[in-house]
Amino acid sequence: MRSALTALATLAAAALFSAQALAQSAVPVRIGVIPVIGAAPVFVADREGGLKQAGLTPAFTTFESGPNMIQALASGTIDVYVAGIAPLAVARSKGIDVRVVAATAVEEMVFVAGPKLAPFFAADKAEALRQFKAKEGRPARLATQPPGSVPNTTLQHWLWQVAKADKADVQVVAMGIDATQQALLAGAVDGASIREPALTIVQARNPAIKLIATGAEMFPDQPGTVVAVSGAFADKNPAAVQGLVDALVKATATLKTDPDRAAPAVEQALGKGITDVATIRRAITSPAAKFTADPRVIVEATKAMQDYQVSIGTLDKAVPIDGLFVPSYYEKAAQPAR
Repeated sequence: MRSALTALATLAAAALFSAQALAQSAVPVRIGVIPVIGAAPVFVADREGGLKQAGLTPAFTTFESGPNMIQALASGTIDVYVAGIAPLAVARSKGIDVRVVAATAVEEMVFVAGPKLAPFFAADKAEALRQFKAKEGRPARLATQPPGSVPNTTLQHWLWQVAKADKADVQVVAMGIDATQQALLAGAVDGASIREPALTIVQARNPAIKLIATGAEMFPDQPGTVVAVSGAFADKNPAAVQGLVDALVKATATLKTDPDRAAPAVEQALGKGITDVATIRRAITSPAAKFTADPRVIVEATKAMQDYQVSIGTLDKAVPIDGLFVPSYYEKAAQPAR
């Protein structure tokens, strides 16, 4: 009996020691994120315990755009950036050490037209905008995020390179993600570049808001949300970064193969009482939700986006991206289990 009690006491002590050791070894990680479906893998990884299993203790801060988040990254107030790729090129050009370790989604941004503008798109796209101005006596007001962001860049690419619109027929208005959605629903703007879950939400609330251009049409192979880490955090915590990417790879697989399971985790992060699990489930399976964790698939498109940003003046010059992408974490995470 005594030996049995001694054995139980030893096991309990070992369990307590293991728990204490885990707590002591847990790595705090400050994650900046924009509230969109493209960021869903990090939400699933967190809510399903993947980040905890990787030894991470996350603290999330929400931002309205990538350019705003860059300031936090530069000042050292966040360690991980979950947003569009475009601002990272700008950051590197200014000497900020940041490294893309995973993708999350591609071709997220789409263009929608509000009830006044949508009917004109039965014609040629550039002609639609010209006709709208002729009838309304003003340019079409189109909402997007700030210059330098992926939404802004893809909208401008679609307007000037794809639709061949006349700049006199358009007024591009920069605002935050929530403000864009509200302005579109209120009729304060005539169209917008948006992504999920905004696409599903606005069309459910007003079916007269029409999808005009998909992500592929706006910017082919458009690089979307990525996960990047500060150089300082990566150098200090390489195992933590690997654990983060491992968790993201698993979460991405869940989103693609089991959206019913993933939806509640994403709704908890994005819902804010504004939407429900069913809406998030539809957004996850939307044509505008294309999940991938492999950062290698967006390298060439990122170069193309940089070149376009240079042409419109939101980037001084294209910067080498060899150091921007660090695919080794993903490559290790994606290896079959042995």
